[in-house]
Amino acid sequence: MDSAQLDATFLALADPTRRAILARLAESEATVTELAAPFAISQPAISKHLNVLERAGLVAVRQDGTRRPRRLLVEPLTAARSVIDRYREAWESNFKRLEALLDELQASTGDAVEER
Repeated sequence: MDSAQLDATFLALADPTRRAILARLAESEATVTELAAPFAISQPAISKHLNVLERAGLVAVRQDGTRRPRRLLVEPLTAARSVIDRYREAWESNFKRLEALLDELQASTGDAVEER
């Protein structure tokens, strides 16, 4: 995934309404009307959120007669998770090294205290 696509994914995920929309679409596809129902905002506002999600590649729309249901696309989320996992692995490695250093310091401090 290129940097611009990753930026668009994280930008889309930054908003709680868009995350809620994605959570709903994880269950099944839905129309704008169905997606707007639980929110205290207008359908045009939901449409704007959907446009952000579509530009990020997180949501796709299809024509079904007069309906235009949206569905979740997981590929960008998988790529974002991969980036997050790399950071998580780096932090876990840092924490393990810190823990080893603290254990070493504690052991040497404990030895010094016992000698007194």
